[in-house]
Amino acid sequence: MRVPLAAAAVSVLLVLLTWLSFRAIDTDAERYDRALKALDRFTMMETALHRDVLSARAGLLRNYDPLVREVNALSESLDRLRHNASGGAEEASAIDRFAAIATQQEELTEQLKSDNALLQNSLAYFRLFSARLSTSDEGGRLAPAVSALAAAMLPLTLHTSPAVAREVADRLNELATQDVPPGAAQSVQALLAHGRLLLDLLPTTDGLLRALLAAPSKQELQTLRAMVLTRQAASRTTARESRLLLYAASLLLVGILVYLGLQLRMRAQTLQRRAAFEHVIAGISTRLIDAQPHEIDAHIDRALAELAEHVGADRAYLVVSGKLGRMRTWCREGITFPSGWPDRAPALAARFAATPEGLIHIQNVERLRPGPDKDHLVAASLRGWTCVSRLGTCGSYITVLGFDALRAGIITQYAEGGLLRTALDAIANAVVREYLMQERARLETNLEQARRMETVGALASGIAHNFNNIVGAILGHTEMAEVQLASDSRPARNLKEIRRAGERARDLVDQILTFGRRRDVPRRPVSMKWLIAETSSLLHVSLPSPIELAIGEVPETAVISGQPGQLQQVILNLCNNAAQAMDQVGRVEIETEVHQITGQRSLTHGDLRPGRYVRIAVSDAGRGIDGTTLEHIFEPFFTTRVAGTGLGLATVRDIVREHGGAINVWSAPGVGSRFEVWLPCIAIAAPPARSEGSALRLGSGQTVLVVEASSERLLADEEMLAALGYEPVGFTRADDALAACRAMPKRFDALVIGHLVPANSALDLAAALHESVPDVPILLATASADEIGADALLAAGVSAVVHRPLISAEIASALPRWLQFQKIRSASYDHNYFPVTEIAP
Repeated sequence: MRVPLAAAAVSVLLVLLTWLSFRAIDTDAERYDRALKALDRFTMMETALHRDVLSARAGLLRNYDPLVREVNALSESLDRLRHNASGGAEEASAIDRFAAIATQQEELTEQLKSDNALLQNSLAYFRLFSARLSTSDEGGRLAPAVSALAAAMLPLTLHTSPAVAREVADRLNELATQDVPPGAAQSVQALLAHGRLLLDLLPTTDGLLRALLAAPSKQELQTLRAMVLTRQAASRTTARESRLLLYAASLLLVGILVYLGLQLRMRAQTLQRRAAFEHVIAGISTRLIDAQPHEIDAHIDRALAELAEHVGADRAYLVVSGKLGRMRTWCREGITFPSGWPDRAPALAARFAATPEGLIHIQNVERLRPGPDKDHLVAASLRGWTCVSRLGTCGSYITVLGFDALRAGIITQYAEGGLLRTALDAIANAVVREYLMQERARLETNLEQARRMETVGALASGIAHNFNNIVGAILGHTEMAEVQLASDSRPARNLKEIRRAGERARDLVDQILTFGRRRDVPRRPVSMKWLIAETSSLLHVSLPSPIELAIGEVPETAVISGQPGQLQQVILNLCNNAAQAMDQVGRVEIETEVHQITGQRSLTHGDLRPGRYVRIAVSDAGRGIDGTTLEHIFEPFFTTRVAGTGLGLATVRDIVREHGGAINVWSAPGVGSRFEVWLPCIAIAAPPARSEGSALRLGSGQTVLVVEASSERLLADEEMLAALGYEPVGFTRADDALAACRAMPKRFDALVIGHLVPANSALDLAAALHESVPDVPILLATASADEIGADALLAAGVSAVVHRPLISAEIASALPRWLQFQKIRSASYDHNYFPVTEIAP
């Protein structure tokens, strides 16, 4: 029974005891006693009334005051009886009948008093006149008649039977016929009158007396008495039973109070134990908060020992799985941990139903249902088990604080689960804090390295810009030389190889610039068959000769919307990592397939929606990667090589994400690794391969304004435009170009703006030229389009962006297209024209 229930039971018992106490008092007993006393007094007064009535009849009662008192006493007793009645219908009916009899007796008594008074008066006169007549006529005939009448009257006063009454009547008649002396006539008449009156009164009075004495009051009195006694006995029985129940309820109340006292004492002991436990946890928390990172393990061991001693466990342990992987254990002297325990504790805890605080409490392992869970606990020699678990952020790790009992019934304090969770939180927070401090130190190191890499990247970008000018000059002169030679000649073939090498160098420069700055590069359909063929030539040159490169057949339908240079860098980085994993000796396989994904699919690094995907798999048979390292391989600056930068796979992940793809990695130590890149496949035909000998589109003498700060670069650009059939007009200063354009607005058909100092001068010049000649297309030549935002290009009126230095194939394609567009726009009457800026891929 819980304490609140016991308190409620005490309240109910107090109410019951109060009710039983009132019932045990037997308040009706006094009322019934008063009713019986009223009945007794009624009986006594009735007896006295009958006695006095007889005395009055015999002439012994001097007055009728006793009769009045007795009649009043009867009425008073009857009133008391009514007042003390229980209120039952049967009892009320009996009292009403008894009252009717009492009323009848009262009426008979009143009538008897009247008749008896007349009777006694007549008897007195009868005796007087009879005695007078008998003495006055002693020798006459009247005296015998009077004596005979007196003798006959005496029996009538005692017994009023008809025979006696006839005898008296005869004597009266006889006396009435006697000769009466003159002096006795009046006395004789008076004697006869009183005699006749007595003859009438004596039977009547005796009849009233018999009626009064014969009233059925005794029977009704007995009935009423029996009824009152019955109710009195029932009331006493109820009171006696109530006293017994009162005694039993008192014993029960005492028992509950004893139980309640024991419970309160137990709770007080529990509170004391809890306070001591909280003190232990507070000490643990304080020590862990103040501890240095290298001291945390020692404090955790001490905390496990203190908690185990308080809980009563034989073994205690802290297991942290996941990225924070850690295990600390404690056991009593002479006790050890079995093999595999407590390593299996987190997985086993996940299969048991825990409380909202994450507590699992098994007091006796033997009582568990047979099954694998019980077998695991028995195998660990457990008789009792208590553990509390905590899930880390986003489920990245799980922390288990466990206590083992090797004897049954040791760990019994289930109510301390909340405190165990507090202890776990304190220890887990210390572990997380240590991990975060380590991560902070690592991130600070990476940040330092990133700053150094940023400096190196800025230096590389500057070198790439300068190198880009050299490559542009090589490509420009090569293209102009190719136009002057026959396509099948040996010099033309040599120039073609020089141009291809220059294009690769230009792509390399673009990759160096892209590496330092992530940007939304323009995309176009890319045939993976062509891309892998192009990449294979670079891999054969860049990979060590002991590395065997095996490239599988690439489907024609493997077409991706992307940037070829970035996609090529993904394959290069994965193959270089594969070669390094095999210590520069072994076989690297590249497989390309097209897959149709019908449902949502989760990979190790990303998710795939339903659709068609190109899967590019790079496999090696190298050292492999363990699980801990596998979780960090795509983190920036994470590397397992001393000379590594930690940017190769990070770049691969970013490029794949930018292309809407995902990565799946499988690896096993000593077996090898397999990196799968999944990229969305577009449903269009493969783009045609780049034509090596296609003819350039030539101009027809259009005048092109060229602005370039470098006079040497300006001369090369003018020669290229002249070779393409245009009439170039070059300026090295922006002010001169703007003045020439304003002086003759109709002179120029197109404007090409190259490099100016400072860099933003090119946009300012473009804006000024666009204001002067808004219908003339403006081409901006820049080494990297991401240096300038699209909004700025639109605001400056730039129509297209081409590479700098100028490439004959690119400029030969862009200029005719925009000149044709300008001609169509000039002929159109649609004034709702919105400028469009084209950025060259």
